[in-house]
Amino acid sequence: MDAPDWSLIRSFLAVAEAGSLSAAARVTGISQPTLGRQIKALESALGSPLFQRMPQGQALTDAGRDLIPMAKAMHEAAAKLTLAAAAARPGLSGTVRITASRIVAHHLLPPILARLRIDAPGIEVELVASDTSENLMFAEADIAIRMYRPTHPDLIVRHLADMPMRLYAAPSLLNRYGRPRNTDNLLALPFVGFDRSDMILRQFAQFGAVRTRRDFPLRCDDQLVYWNLVRAGCGVGAMQTAIAATDPTVEAIAPFLPLAPLPMWIATAAPLAQSPRLSRVWDHLTEGLRPRTA
Repeated sequence: MDAPDWSLIRSFLAVAEAGSLSAAARVTGISQPTLGRQIKALESALGSPLFQRMPQGQALTDAGRDLIPMAKAMHEAAAKLTLAAAAARPGLSGTVRITASRIVAHHLLPPILARLRIDAPGIEVELVASDTSENLMFAEADIAIRMYRPTHPDLIVRHLADMPMRLYAAPSLLNRYGRPRNTDNLLALPFVGFDRSDMILRQFAQFGAVRTRRDFPLRCDDQLVYWNLVRAGCGVGAMQTAIAATDPTVEAIAPFLPLAPLPMWIATAAPLAQSPRLSRVWDHLTEGLRPRTA
């Protein structure tokens, strides 16, 4: 029997990880009918069913579960091959895919990328503004800017800065409720909360105040939208001072309550580190972000 085509294995792994054809289609960009045909082709080639159709999606059969470790190994090998080929491309041309949070991508990266376009016009940039964690080892991105330290052993990681944080509110809200002079005043103000994330609840607990989601009648996990809600006067919120300090629509409050700084890291897969085009983009990002976050 000939070895199954890698595209069939890749589709099998996507469906296994997503749990259904429709979810895998959203992740991969491959149509649901195409994924279904590829799964059937793989099952035919192997002579065994890999999934059992269930009301909630696709459940792996015993044969499917046995295939998972080998499929993941093939996925990792293919990713390493892709990274090695990308790193071997000479010169300052080609594409570099950058992933960063929506806040960083919106507020900090545009002027840096504008200078990069002047300095290295042959480099094409794909900017993924996302608060999810794209996998650098599987070539979902070439460079990642993270607000936590990536820990994969095959990554090159550098600490860029610890970004100072402050609490801010719109003057209209402060005129209505008053400017806080102490912690009790502050905790009496309305805050914009998070939806699924419990980070703000943990922060309030550090202040000695127990809160639940219902204490925040306006909630949003999208950081860019969250900040615009603060700017509009919906409630108090936290933001990096590098972004908020020049924003005329908000006012810094509560200097008596220092917030922990937000670390910023930059990372890339080790095989890409010697790529000329990636090195140029890396240098622009590190040189441009450090002064902005100081």
